[in-house]
Amino acid sequence: MNIYITGISGFLSINLVRYLLEKGYTHISGIDLVDFAYPERNRITFYQGDIRDREAVRRSMAGAEMVIHTAAALPLYPPEEIYTTDVVGTRILLEEAHAMGVKRFIHISSTAVYGVPDHHPLYEDDPLIGVGPYGKAKIEAEEVCLEYRQKGMCVPILRPKSFIGPERLGVFAIFYEWASEGKNFPMIGSGNNRYQLLDVEDLCEAIHACMTLDAEKVNDTFNIGAAEFTTMRQDYQAVLDEAGFGKRIIPFPAGPVILALKVLEALNLSPLYPWIYETASKDSFVSIEKAQRVLNFQPKYSNRDALLRNYRWYLANKDALAQSGEGVTHRVPWKQKALKLVKIFF
Repeated sequence: MNIYITGISGFLSINLVRYLLEKGYTHISGIDLVDFAYPERNRITFYQGDIRDREAVRRSMAGAEMVIHTAAALPLYPPEEIYTTDVVGTRILLEEAHAMGVKRFIHISSTAVYGVPDHHPLYEDDPLIGVGPYGKAKIEAEEVCLEYRQKGMCVPILRPKSFIGPERLGVFAIFYEWASEGKNFPMIGSGNNRYQLLDVEDLCEAIHACMTLDAEKVNDTFNIGAAEFTTMRQDYQAVLDEAGFGKRIIPFPAGPVILALKVLEALNLSPLYPWIYETASKDSFVSIEKAQRVLNFQPKYSNRDALLRNYRWYLANKDALAQSGEGVTHRVPWKQKALKLVKIFF
């Protein structure tokens, strides 16, 4: 099977490439704006290019039987970049895949499509009310996917919770840095809310199910998340305990913290975007019953397991990461901005 992965240099995709190689898949190609700078480079076919460039997509996708669409402009990107990548890019990919007779197109969406909900757990048929440019773009991208289901394509849509694991940095690198330096860590709200995460290996298992199970079964939309999770405070405290400095999660009233973060954001001094800080103090979990039933999805990792696995990878690679700079994707640490000063007091 010829497998084509968009955003192949990203955090999810490098884990997916390794997963598929271990499964014995040998014909893997993909496209990304960023170079594929991993040891597996000589085991795949890499095209450096933009999914918004139709000719680049057409050339790189030629011969593909299966498309796995992981590429996205994340919430810290400018709104225009988010729209053109997440919506226009998705349409170009589907148009070309349809024209080439691609058998399946697996779309990685996000639970950001649910916005800030008023109930839990969330089900696949709940209203989609995206927060900010990213959440709204993810909804529009799903609508494009539904158009191509109507045209006869098999287009599974996966809505994963925030996923972590080896190579994951982004906002989690801020927490891991504080933990590794023996700092207490501030939490928005009491921390008694339940906030579901997901290990990237479990997400790869769900993707593989969508690749291999009967097309009629998987041509649907599925929430993907951890089966076991406690409260934010308990799950994140496990990392501070692992760090071994006796530090604690320190809760702060959500209202004043959110107001302060909005001010810092307006001044371009906050590393966090609204969907993170507006949901961090609230319950946030989805039902995975449909994926369990249809895809036989059985997550191996709890929230705690996933956080610890990611933290241990961070410690093993911390020195190299210090040379990688700061950015806005999951592959590099996010800029801490004002939090660098705040850290002094913890």
